[in-house]
Amino acid sequence: MFRELDKISEVARYLWEKGWAEYNGGNISVNLTEQLQETFKEKGAISGRIEIASELKMLAGELFYVTGTGKRMRDVARSPWENGALIRICDDGRGYELIYKENIPPTSELISHLYMHHCLRQMGRDTKVVLHTHPTELIALTHIKRWLDSEALTQMLWSMIPECRMVVTKGVGVVPYISPGTVELAEATVVELEKHDVIIWEKHGVLAVGDDITTCFDTIDTLNKSAQIYIHAKAAGLQD
Repeated sequence: MFRELDKISEVARYLWEKGWAEYNGGNISVNLTEQLQETFKEKGAISGRIEIASELKMLAGELFYVTGTGKRMRDVARSPWENGALIRICDDGRGYELIYKENIPPTSELISHLYMHHCLRQMGRDTKVVLHTHPTELIALTHIKRWLDSEALTQMLWSMIPECRMVVTKGVGVVPYISPGTVELAEATVVELEKHDVIIWEKHGVLAVGDDITTCFDTIDTLNKSAQIYIHAKAAGLQD
């Protein structure tokens, strides 16, 4: 458990230092069922049941660390345990309970995180991490209509630096703007997740899934470097 928390702390610090986590921007969820099963799986809840908008049966009984709503990444970096919540999905998959830190509710984007974890499980993947952050240059590109096309954006980002194609092998999904924290946003996101491991929310941010939070960060970092190179090349006179 502590190794996972150390990695969460490290990546939260990177996000803050990169300028991708203004105020309380971004959030993290990590499935810690394997690490915490003995310690917490049978622990009584410290909150009442909180309903989920859909049945996420494949997550029943599982334990997730999620960053807390309103918590800053610079504070998560300092102390992830004090700035996050541990939740357990109820047996019917239609709710969750807090089992640590009652006064820290999970991120307002929890529904998207849980839908993504559930979708991955339905695809037969045991992926543990969803990382959401606000990379400046990638978000800037979504203000340009031509880059709201997933295939066009993927091909452009792949063309900027060879590593991008190697790291982001499935390309990038794009979700048109939908209000944050909504079921509608979660539903649109999992459609893209069936084809991509990285998804951009228009004018909002980027999500990456993986087995390790550091790898998720590295993937987004590589994509944003491609976006930076494109923006610099355009400023230098690139015609495309």
